[in-house]
Amino acid sequence: MTILKSISTDKAPGAAGPYSQGIRLGDLIFVSGQIPIDPITGKMVDGDIGEQTARVLQNVSAVLEAAGSSLDCVVKTTVYLADLGSFGEMNKIYAKSFGEHRPTRATVEVGLPAGVAIEIDAIAVPE
Repeated sequence: MTILKSISTDKAPGAAGPYSQGIRLGDLIFVSGQIPIDPITGKMVDGDIGEQTARVLQNVSAVLEAAGSSLDCVVKTTVYLADLGSFGEMNKIYAKSFGEHRPTRATVEVGLPAGVAIEIDAIAVPE
């Protein structure tokens, strides 16, 4: 029987509803969509798409770390943007955060909660 393990860390924003920050299922780690909330203050990051992207990826990284993984082990992300016009600036920060690693990715324009500009979810494997 496969066992699901809920992942939780105070280094990323807590779940704002009936979901987990992440789930580990065997050798797969699923990270819920992260938005640009500073986990220390609980407040949205003020700033442009670059600053928001950096915070989101820090949050994704924190959940992955709690699950025994890292950005280097991400196999797939989905990037949700409130405005596809911000793709170029988001992509610069995204590329810098992942370095030479290039997970698969989909990027879509959607309405996002709380007026944020970006949300990212991820699927990874353990380190």
